Amino acid sequence: MFYSHCQVLPFLREKKDENLLQELVTRWNMHKVLTRWLVRFFHYLDRYFIGIRKLPTLNATSLLTFYKLVYVEMNDQVREVLISMIDREREGEQIDQALVKNVLDIYVEIAEGSMTYYAKDFEEAMLKDTASFYSKKASIWIASLSYGDYMRKVEECIKKEEDRVSCYFQSRSRHKLLEVVEHELRSVHATKLEEKKQLECEVASTNE
Repeated sequence: MFYSHCQVLPFLREKKDENLLQELVTRWNMHKVLTRWLVRFFHYLDRYFIGIRKLPTLNATSLLTFYKLVYVEMNDQVREVLISMIDREREGEQIDQALVKNVLDIYVEIAEGSMTYYAKDFEEAMLKDTASFYSKKASIWIASLSYGDYMRKVEECIKKEEDRVSCYFQSRSRHKLLEVVEHELRSVHATKLEEKKQLECEVASTNE
């Protein structure tokens, strides 16, 4: 506990943006190595004394320590950086996808494989931001693109979001993410899109 509070947090607090994520991954990997050695060293204690008394395992206790002393304080800032990077990628910028994946994996690893922290502390905010991002894009595109070009843009966006699931999002996010994109780009503007389609067909028929 002393190490996490006095050695890890000070390093993280002074980092910003992607440097924060890189430092977090480094410190998390170090914590996992320390945990593995702790579990090996106290194997007998973990197997018999702790097991008999039905106490949390050393591994679980170590994860909980990192969660309480590091994760809880840093998560808001970490999530903000992650979402900012994802939005920049949506705008066409290249980002460090491996770094994003490594950080997102921490949400699952720290919960021992459960999706609880990933869903509560990242996914909810990510989906809300995704809706906002594509809502703004839809308003711009529907006013400037033809029906055909708009629908091609929609398909392109869906494909790229599927790629993000493959690259760094957890697979559980796929359905929710695509549902949000479909809603903002298609469902919200369904009437306008149909009107645009009919108008363009009429213009095309007139020009023939």
